Amino acid sequence: MSGLVTSQQRLRLADIFFSIQGEGALTGTPSVFIRTTGCNLRCWFCDTPYTSSEPEGTWHTLEDILKVSEEFETRHVVITGGEPLLPAAIVPLTHAFAERAWHITIETAGTIQRDVACDLMSISPKLSNSLPKEPNAWQTRHQHQRHQPEVIKQLISQYDYQLKFVIDTPDDIDEVLSYLQHFPMVPPGHVWLMPQGIDAETLAYKSTWLEPLAAKHGFHYCPRKHVELFGNQRAT
Repeated sequence: MSGLVTSQQRLRLADIFFSIQGEGALTGTPSVFIRTTGCNLRCWFCDTPYTSSEPEGTWHTLEDILKVSEEFETRHVVITGGEPLLPAAIVPLTHAFAERAWHITIETAGTIQRDVACDLMSISPKLSNSLPKEPNAWQTRHQHQRHQPEVIKQLISQYDYQLKFVIDTPDDIDEVLSYLQHFPMVPPGHVWLMPQGIDAETLAYKSTWLEPLAAKHGFHYCPRKHVELFGNQRAT
């Protein structure tokens, strides 16, 4: 697919900003973050409600997104959300970055597949611990959509990838092990366990039991460096 973009192609973004990658294999890497708005899930612990339950954002042409991104001193872009694979316009945007020799990370829940260009597919499958607390239509929809094994199999067969699981309690580890039985092709070294929390104190406490549990199973422990460094605040 060509990386040419036109003035008619647009994406609704909540944010576009420069920071460091805070999670996974590229932790610490200076990157441009492109945060789309809109999500097909409703995790109760979502730390960006302005991209999901209360979506905000403004429309940008793909040309403008590329132009803003190139103003920063990096060639790494992280496309995140919400769920960034929802809008079709994400496809030509990723191919445009690829033709400009950018490294592309896509942060996704692994429920949608598109023909994107991507160097690292960062997949965060949603366990049962993500279910909305109150019984409602979104709880039913979330439960139905959160686990799409065929989509994840497609993604991990096409791209370099990592699987990141949000862990709230030690019991969640058993569900991760059960979940991974659907994907015997995934080696432990591609799995990252990340503590649920939106402040440094909570993350530090949970790391005391999660880090050794991750090591026990051959998984990576995934700190949330952006929260540790900057707190759970929206980029400005």
